[in-house]
Amino acid sequence: MSIDSGEAPTGFAVNICYATAYIRPLFLSRETCMTESTITERPSLDKASSLVDGMVPSTLQGIREPVAEDIKEFRRYFRSAMRTDVRLLDRIVQYVLRQKGKQIRPTLVLLSARLFGTVSEKTYRGAALVELLHSATLIHDDVVDEAERRRGVFSINALWKNKISVLFGDFLLSRGLLLALEYGDYDLLQTMSDAVRRMSEGELLQIEKSRRLDIDEETYFRIISDKTASLISACTVSGAISVGAPDDRVSQMKIMGEKLGLAFQIRDDLFDFGADDAGKPVGIDLKEKKLTLPLIYSLSNADSRDRKRVMRIVRRNRKSKDDLAAVLEFVDRNGGLEYARTRMRRLADDAQAILAEMPASAARSAMSGLIEYTIRRRR
Repeated sequence: MSIDSGEAPTGFAVNICYATAYIRPLFLSRETCMTESTITERPSLDKASSLVDGMVPSTLQGIREPVAEDIKEFRRYFRSAMRTDVRLLDRIVQYVLRQKGKQIRPTLVLLSARLFGTVSEKTYRGAALVELLHSATLIHDDVVDEAERRRGVFSINALWKNKISVLFGDFLLSRGLLLALEYGDYDLLQTMSDAVRRMSEGELLQIEKSRRLDIDEETYFRIISDKTASLISACTVSGAISVGAPDDRVSQMKIMGEKLGLAFQIRDDLFDFGADDAGKPVGIDLKEKKLTLPLIYSLSNADSRDRKRVMRIVRRNRKSKDDLAAVLEFVDRNGGLEYARTRMRRLADDAQAILAEMPASAARSAMSGLIEYTIRRRR
């Protein structure tokens, strides 16, 4: 979601239980309360980031600077964790290692650790665990979505087919679990296991709602909290606990990560509507009948005739370019893009406010830059 400064529209429902999920023990059922929050005026993102530190980096290179050497060490751990004597597996591993990506999640782990102490061996293991589990979920996602490309290159399933892709994803998952168990990092293992559970639940709920097309804003936030924000939050928590941060600080980092993850997903959802010309294909979510915040808000604020017209398009199994263009125009005309930007910015401001309570450091400045990068990125 995006967030522009200004008053939030009325009827703004926020799932408080999911935004503060850290209070839920791992094996307890999810709270059922869904309440509407009281919206208070927040500072703009520029003001919020200035509360953190004077010099806030705006590029990924600048953001990584405080942990540049740590990232090199993390990569060594990551390569070591993926080592195998099976020739086929090794070929796939080498292919994966060549696709570095942005590595935002391990960077989050390392920066979170630097906020409270010196990066340790446990921090590197936490970053490697995050990246192993994240890579496994992406590979499984590509199988489910029948995606032939990932980050501009051929996906694993495009080159080695579905069966091998699923097994390779399982291999990465097992390597991550074994890495944590080998060193007795049970707190890291619990954190990541809870994130994986929530990611699975979020994906399944989204599939269910895509079939029924009955998703509202409250359910949307529940879905993205589970399927996206849970892993981002696990990154910030893992970094904090790896250096022995106090429990109250760990709880704050969990909430901050959750806010950041929600903002991250809304940004992705805006890309699907051609926002900011991201260079990504437009309308992928619409083709898959996934209702995201810009469309959900627009449908709730449109007249009955317009709403029925758009829903007829959404229900079609095949959508033409004209169909997609009609939905995009509808969303823009009914304020869906602007509303999503407003919500995204509010979430980023919330994350910045929590970060401002942490001790001043280069890591805090870099984390502030990463929060802003998340909502301003072009892809």
